[in-house]
Amino acid sequence: MNDKMMIIDPHVHMTSRTTDDYEAMAAAGVVAVIEPSFWLGQPRTQVGSFQDYFSSLVGWEPFRASQFGIKHYCTIGLNSKEANNEALAEQVIELLPLYLHKENVVAIGEIGYDDQTPAEDKYFRAQLEMAKELNMTVQVHTPHRDKKSGTIKSMEVCLEHQLDPGNVIIDHNNEETVKEVLDRGFIAAFTIYPKTKMGNERMVEVVRKFGSDNIIVDSSADWGVSDPLAVPKTAALMLKKGIAKEDVIKTCYQNALDAFSKNGNMKEAHWLEAKGINQSVLYNDNSVLRGQEPRIDTDEIK
Repeated sequence: MNDKMMIIDPHVHMTSRTTDDYEAMAAAGVVAVIEPSFWLGQPRTQVGSFQDYFSSLVGWEPFRASQFGIKHYCTIGLNSKEANNEALAEQVIELLPLYLHKENVVAIGEIGYDDQTPAEDKYFRAQLEMAKELNMTVQVHTPHRDKKSGTIKSMEVCLEHQLDPGNVIIDHNNEETVKEVLDRGFIAAFTIYPKTKMGNERMVEVVRKFGSDNIIVDSSADWGVSDPLAVPKTAALMLKKGIAKEDVIKTCYQNALDAFSKNGNMKEAHWLEAKGINQSVLYNDNSVLRGQEPRIDTDEIK
């Protein structure tokens, strides 16, 4: 690696991003991403849609990321929004164990509450039990409406199911929730959105006030108005605003690595010892290129 600060974006929906985003992220120092299971923007109507999506998160997408020098991991789960279709949710719960042991899966997620309905609660609890049984890290989506009470409820349910709070990432925090999350021993992740959720100026002040322990910065970039460079931009702003480099490294790299590497699937060696990019390789006879000259900077050419 060069002297550029290494960045991990531990919550970014790359399935909905372009190859240009991967190139820009790599140029900005992003060495690894974690892609949580997400919804399409419209409801899925059959379990096969989930199966194909989960398969892409453990298959095509890691390959696509590798073609731009980024290591791709994912979290697998039934997201809160789609838990409300109970007939379909039951089938998805049955499907999850087929994917939770795949080599790039680092947690069950993102799960939790959206409108805090009884169905959301039921399937959140079912997946927490699954995480407990498999000793897996959990990535929790906190609701965008009624944020504070929903965040507190999420943590209380995790504790009720006897999960170790140090193995639970509570995401989409803001200034209202951060102290409660940290005081209870959970890991607090913050989504940096251009116009909603947390802006990077606000994130700088959170780190200034609360320090860098158990705090993670992510982009949650998806198919909406969002920024896949939010984490490196926030890291740069922190440095510019006088946050110590060691705190920037912790919040934009090390804490995410520590939090998501507990099942052994995410390892720093994956990028520190990477052999380089070889865009001549194929995945199921397919390439990210469209007749372009492949980039090859590895010694191990097939």
